Amino acid sequence: MARATIPPGIRCIQAFSRDNWYRGFTLVLTFLFYTSYHLSRKPISIVKSELHKNCSGAGGHGSTSRRDNDTWCDWAPFDKPNYRILFGALDNSFLIAYAIGMFFSGIFGERLPLRYYLTVGMLLSGLFTALFGFGFYWNIHSIWYYTIVQIANGLAQTTGWPAVVTCVGNWFGKGKRGFIMGIWNSHTSVGNILGSLIAGIFVSSAWGLSFIVPGAIIAAMGIVCFLFLVEYPEDIGCTPPKHFDSKEQEPVLRRGSMEEIFTNPSDVTENGSIVSPAHTEPSAISFIGALKIPGVIEFSLCLLFAKLVSYTFLFWLPLYISSVAHLNPKAAGDISTLFDVGGILGGILAGIISDYVGGRATTCCVMLIIAAPMLFVYNYVGKNGLATIVGMLIFCGALVNGPYALITTAVAADLGTHRCLKGNAKALSTVTAIIDGTGSIGAALGPLLAGLLSDWNSVFYMLIASDILACLLLSRLVYKEVRGCCGYPTRLRGFKEF
Repeated sequence: MARATIPPGIRCIQAFSRDNWYRGFTLVLTFLFYTSYHLSRKPISIVKSELHKNCSGAGGHGSTSRRDNDTWCDWAPFDKPNYRILFGALDNSFLIAYAIGMFFSGIFGERLPLRYYLTVGMLLSGLFTALFGFGFYWNIHSIWYYTIVQIANGLAQTTGWPAVVTCVGNWFGKGKRGFIMGIWNSHTSVGNILGSLIAGIFVSSAWGLSFIVPGAIIAAMGIVCFLFLVEYPEDIGCTPPKHFDSKEQEPVLRRGSMEEIFTNPSDVTENGSIVSPAHTEPSAISFIGALKIPGVIEFSLCLLFAKLVSYTFLFWLPLYISSVAHLNPKAAGDISTLFDVGGILGGILAGIISDYVGGRATTCCVMLIIAAPMLFVYNYVGKNGLATIVGMLIFCGALVNGPYALITTAVAADLGTHRCLKGNAKALSTVTAIIDGTGSIGAALGPLLAGLLSDWNSVFYMLIASDILACLLLSRLVYKEVRGCCGYPTRLRGFKEF
């Protein structure tokens, strides 16, 4: 009797090695973790238009004795004329705390087990997100309560980005890193979309649940992290990736590898015996040492302005759509997710192009150059009908978030495993924190300035100027990449090559 052939599904499973299965599993896990981080940040932008809205004919939590004015249904203290300044204060309470905490988070991330670090961070983020929502049920109207909760949440959320980028960097090598991380980085936009949709379900009936439900989700993901995350491939017997181009760079030596032992003379004792691999783990890089890695400063400053644009949209887009298109909070929140859909496409496209042309800085610069005039166009035609709104949101989302996504993922991973480190891959968390921390300064400035500016036209001019500055900051690296593609020496005066 002839033996049956192996089913196609089993053949597909067998085509993937044990290493590939664990790499895929880690990629999915970290994707879900950071999706939950962004999911818990989004509700504030959706709830703003509920905390202060046009109360004509509205029902809800306001007292009937106050219905003789247009703010009776607003949630104090956001029922005052300075509500935009208060919203800006809430945004910046979170973002400034996040920016400051990020510089320290990378240092902790290099020195603590990432599984524990992420678990505690997600549990705390869930707690503080939920506490903001409990203000609805506890009938809290003090701006200080919401500000303190936002500060605490901003600090807690700094645990996420350096840790997940480091985990992915530990598992994936340099080949096609832009494409892989471009797809993986869609967690930012997926989290924003899910956060908008979940918050939109409850915003008009009980806005407190718009925070409590996302808080519960990220806390649950913290438990999943504790149960399943593996930081290093070597910890479970998998093969570590190569973080270098064999034609250009020295091998990056992973902790405990035989190559690492034999290429470090200090690891060999006087009688010729070799020390245990446990004692050969490279030390974490210093903050100043990370700044000296070529390209870290340029990309960090570029991200400052790129993230300023992205986070201004993150925190103010639903309110802008509600104001200019005269839509209710839920509809405005739902439509704003199209900007994040464009962000997914832009991140993937930026990764593919940068892998193909071999120029991260050039890819970012081109997208930023196109983004500036498109923002100008969006401000003037983006409210002329639903089809125009949809098209402009997707296109602008791709151009704005593409460079942001590329810098915070593939660029950070490239710099954190730069050949000048001579095999010490423990710089990844610190480099990621420096880049994202600097970017977070811009993320704090954007929403603050948007709250202080008098009209939406001024906001868009600010965003356009920021895109142009971000592009100019990469000009030296773009020049270097272009010269390299043309076969010229890539070393620039004042730019130290390792």
